[in-house]
Amino acid sequence: MNKDQEQSGSISNQIDYPWHMLSREDVTGHLTVNRDQGLSEGEAEKRQETYGKNELQEAPPVSIWSMIYDQFANFVVILLIVASGISAALGEWVEAAAIMTIVLLNAVLGVVQERRAEEALAALKKMASPDANVLREGHRKSIPSREVVPGDVVFLEAGNFVPADIRLLETVNLRIDEAALTGESFAVTKNAEMELEEDSALGDRKTMAFTGTLVTYGRGVGVVVNTGMASELGQIAKMLQTVEDEDTPLQKRLDSFGQTLGWVTLVVCGVIFVEGLLTGAEPLEMFIIAVSLAIAAVPEGLPAVVTITLALGMQEMVSRNALIRKLSSVETLGSTTIICSDKTGTLTQNEMTVTNVAVDGEFLDITGTGYSLEGKFLRDAKEVNLAKEYPGILTALWIGALNNDAILETDYDDEGKKTIRMVGDPTEGALLVAAAKAGALPAPLAQAYPRIKEIPFDSERKRMLTVHAIKDPDAKDVSPFYDQKQKAWYVIAQKGAPDVVLERCTHYQNRDDQAVLLDDEQRSRILAANDRMTDKALRVLGVAYRVIEDLQYHQNGDLDENIEQELIFVGLLGMIDPARPEVMPALEIARGAGIRTAMITGDYPNTARAIAREIGLLQEGHQVITGRDLDELTSEQLQETVKSTDVFARVSPEHKVRIVDAFRANNQVVAMTGDGVNDAPSIKKADIGIAMGITGTDVAKETADMVLTDDNYASIVSAVEQGRVIYANIRKFIFSNHPSLSK
Repeated sequence: MNKDQEQSGSISNQIDYPWHMLSREDVTGHLTVNRDQGLSEGEAEKRQETYGKNELQEAPPVSIWSMIYDQFANFVVILLIVASGISAALGEWVEAAAIMTIVLLNAVLGVVQERRAEEALAALKKMASPDANVLREGHRKSIPSREVVPGDVVFLEAGNFVPADIRLLETVNLRIDEAALTGESFAVTKNAEMELEEDSALGDRKTMAFTGTLVTYGRGVGVVVNTGMASELGQIAKMLQTVEDEDTPLQKRLDSFGQTLGWVTLVVCGVIFVEGLLTGAEPLEMFIIAVSLAIAAVPEGLPAVVTITLALGMQEMVSRNALIRKLSSVETLGSTTIICSDKTGTLTQNEMTVTNVAVDGEFLDITGTGYSLEGKFLRDAKEVNLAKEYPGILTALWIGALNNDAILETDYDDEGKKTIRMVGDPTEGALLVAAAKAGALPAPLAQAYPRIKEIPFDSERKRMLTVHAIKDPDAKDVSPFYDQKQKAWYVIAQKGAPDVVLERCTHYQNRDDQAVLLDDEQRSRILAANDRMTDKALRVLGVAYRVIEDLQYHQNGDLDENIEQELIFVGLLGMIDPARPEVMPALEIARGAGIRTAMITGDYPNTARAIAREIGLLQEGHQVITGRDLDELTSEQLQETVKSTDVFARVSPEHKVRIVDAFRANNQVVAMTGDGVNDAPSIKKADIGIAMGITGTDVAKETADMVLTDDNYASIVSAVEQGRVIYANIRKFIFSNHPSLSK
């Protein structure tokens, strides 16, 4: 925004304007909107005329004639058409018809594939919110989201899709799932009052809500700052439209082969024709001989062999959990030299799992992954009996299960096998599973200690508190909270950031489940234990409780804030999205085949680094860089940097495209995986784009050349192996028919 605009108060609708760092007052001032009244209907109409409707705009579609022309703009195909014409002129009708049939069949297949590839933007448009709750002329009303304009005051509630890019003015426990846009593993807690730097990464802009993301908790109010193609989602749509499709390695090699063969054939035939004339042969006779030689040299069977080989390869790929959307992509897999892989769900299981618990300086490992209730508690790799040896750890797990809004539901797969489905926040689901592994199932706990009051988690408090009545004081097999001596009838359970929870504690629970006075030395030990767990990239929560005889309330019905004082600190629970067990051997296979793997993720660098080290992806001497680091590099510097970088963390969609470009500039054949809308531009830019079939958005799938039906990195390596077999078979055909070219 220039100075004239600022002085006149006119609004700005530029994607690169730093709305996230402006104060709420500055934002409403720039947009000339009254927070309590909203826009008038007349002003809204004027702004829609200026900025257009809040919807994604499609680029002019490629005409069917242009698609058909592209299928014939290939040297080998041109050779075949010329050969067919000459064959017809010489009376060889059967051969001429056979050659043209092959040419037309390939053209039809190519056009069908291109028509399917144009469905990506249609899928992107489906992400837009159908309706929006806005404030117009002081009244709250629901309007179609396409009518939202910059300056509209919008209300957000749980379950709403965000209709436009919004600078938040008010947030109450607001959490938004931005995974499809940023790759963030968890719902992001928003805070309208935060002060942010101008170069904050997209995933760190907690004062903003973005088009197409989903409100999962709480509520908020904000003002629209960008709509349509100017929104972050619109920028991705622009990138999708501007990324041009390029020939695959096979297409480039076949075209080069066709040109070489064509020119060599013409030269040889010309020499024979001239030599015949010099020896006194009839010109017509020598012309027929030269043309016949030329037709014989044209590999009319090549397109058929390539098409059939690729089609058979596609069938084989399906059995390897890889669905190929374009025939030419089968061979491209075999040429891959680097795989740029997303972390969440591809290298990891996309299921948070509590793997460590610490009480009174004692650390235990918890086995099992995902939402399976099977697992053991280990100390130095040996299983322990919690009830006898570590009752304090049982208490920590029970608090995590009580102070929890997630639900575990029993489900059954297609084979009738019992499975567990988690509904709610992945972090809380992991806590329920950990408690269940120790024998504390959610239903009996809730029955013995029903929740009667709560104070939800928010970004300022950094903690959640629940109050439970002790309905069954004799339920010793469920929890030890009831204290007969104190005649306590309520349990106060709290979980949150370890340092925040610790500040409210006066005692700590030792390994024998006894409350001991908390001194400075013990506080330091607890914080050191927290550091030890976070160094392993674990997400750590502290848990505490107290038991009381009666509850105190204010006149307005709120709990007395003193209820959160004099707590007993119990322990630390550390969790992570664990790596897939099959990834490490698959990485070794890929490395042995000369294929390098790089991790590109929206997660924080420490988490990405820990997973990369665990699976052996981060090589000795290689580095981890962030999106902010990338912004400091020129294209030439990035081209050099990617040679020694294995992990790219906290990156935006634009960064991913730049990374793919840098690898390709180093003559690498790049396979790019992803599942979110944010991955679509880089998926399309890569030599072969790979989308996740289970967790992937429709946008990613429609953009990709290949879809993984099991979302597994190991399936990519298996598909690459099959792609190399296919490429080898095509080479064998060419060289067996033209052995001189093998040299």
